[in-house]
Amino acid sequence: MGIPPAPPATTRKRGNPNWGRPIPPVRAFATEFELQVRQLQLTRRMYTSSRELRAWCEQNRNRLYIPEWLLEEWGITVDQNFFGAAA
Repeated sequence: MGIPPAPPATTRKRGNPNWGRPIPPVRAFATEFELQVRQLQLTRRMYTSSRELRAWCEQNRNRLYIPEWLLEEWGITVDQNFFGAAA
């Protein structure tokens, strides 16, 4: 009866395997405005003529991001001193 062969020696890898590789880009998340536009199925040309989007923008003008050009188009002003929390 012979001695069984030893398993092959495995070398332990040390360090960061991603060292020197470029950092992958971070995915950008959609803003609440963009989600609302998708839900309403609007194109950029349709933004100013949408009643639903305008009502949503008026309700959320102090809480969420809305493009400045759209606020100017509708004449909606944002309260710079608004500190209220979402209801």
